[in-house]
Amino acid sequence: MAEQKALRGQILYFVDDPATSGESAWRYHTDGVLWLEDGRIRLADDAGKVLPQLPAGLDVEVFKHHLLIPGFIDTHVHYPQTEMVAAYGERLLEWLETYTFPVESKFADEAYGREIAARFLDELLRNGTTTALVFGSVHPQSVDAFFTEAQQRRLRMIAGKVMMDRNAPDYLCDTAESSYRDSKMLIERWHGVDRLQYAVTPRFAPTSSDAQLNYAGQLLKEYPGVYLHTHLAENPEECDWVNALFPDSEHYLDAYDQAGLLSRRSVFAHGIHLCDDSCERLGTSGSAIAHCPSSNLFLGSGLFELDRMTEHGVHVGIGTDIGGGTSFSMLQTLADAYKVQALRGQKLDPFRALYLATLGGARALDLEDRIGSFRPGCEADLVALDLHATPFLQFRTQQCQNLFEVLFVLNTLGDDRVIDRTWVMGDVAYRRDA
Repeated sequence: MAEQKALRGQILYFVDDPATSGESAWRYHTDGVLWLEDGRIRLADDAGKVLPQLPAGLDVEVFKHHLLIPGFIDTHVHYPQTEMVAAYGERLLEWLETYTFPVESKFADEAYGREIAARFLDELLRNGTTTALVFGSVHPQSVDAFFTEAQQRRLRMIAGKVMMDRNAPDYLCDTAESSYRDSKMLIERWHGVDRLQYAVTPRFAPTSSDAQLNYAGQLLKEYPGVYLHTHLAENPEECDWVNALFPDSEHYLDAYDQAGLLSRRSVFAHGIHLCDDSCERLGTSGSAIAHCPSSNLFLGSGLFELDRMTEHGVHVGIGTDIGGGTSFSMLQTLADAYKVQALRGQKLDPFRALYLATLGGARALDLEDRIGSFRPGCEADLVALDLHATPFLQFRTQQCQNLFEVLFVLNTLGDDRVIDRTWVMGDVAYRRDA
């Protein structure tokens, strides 16, 4: 017999991008019911339409001052950097040398990796994030540790081993050949197991030789359906470095393109300092950018041109980029995303912001048929946002005149305290009062 549940409250989800479809991009029910069956969405609609269809005797759990939305999707984050969040005072390249590389060396120990992976995943759930695209370390065992913990939590997670054969400490470097062999082994072990998927993961162009990037491209050809996950044009000094290291490339993105790394399942973190040719190529290849506003501000990297990406048809998701980012909270990250656009003289409206953190992230990951929405058949990963989570939030939302204002307050003032509950495949995975 099918396992069924029903949740009643305010419901909001997206079916398209508000930037292109306006108000028809979302569905909002002031008094709605989510009908879940065997871990998937059966129906999301007004209570008056759903309640008469429910099986007799099925309990309906009521959320009186909550907004039910799909689980957040983090399109770029480093789980081995969990313990170094809020490391002080360096720009990107110095920050890697000073903090990141020494911390990541610890992940040669698989038991240590599982300890940090468990903390990392629990923190994601506490913040309402149910899917993420995740960097491991250079060690294959770091990916085994991560996937083992994610599998136990029934999470949809995408991760990969870092490929890095130059311009890094010897204790963290692999070789072009070993990175290919190790990645191949991990793909065959984990990709497509339960809700887990693999991402071929060169750290960024400066730490990979031409041979290693070509091996990454070979893996994408050999295993259709795996992802490509790396960094792109985050920092001006980094871009200058790439120009020097890859003199035969027209620009930073071209170094990846020549290796065959652009596809519908390629996700490039940051993409701040890009030429028009790069933006056009991202759009035509179906590749995605993970916009990481918190880490861009924290590391002083620059201001992301969201409107420019939209004009070129580039898929965009939101990334917390832990540990350059300073919060696991997607709501706090959206607050920074608004500020980044404000500094550019642009506006990020709260509907578009919430889209980027849900269905937009699913589109960036080529998973919009499975997650990020409440359309029938989608996997039932969702969160309950408590509009009364703090006395001030309750006071402030009560002053709002419409949903636009409520969402903007949530996107600006919200944090982990707003997450009352997180469900994974229809089952409660985090409960604030537990």
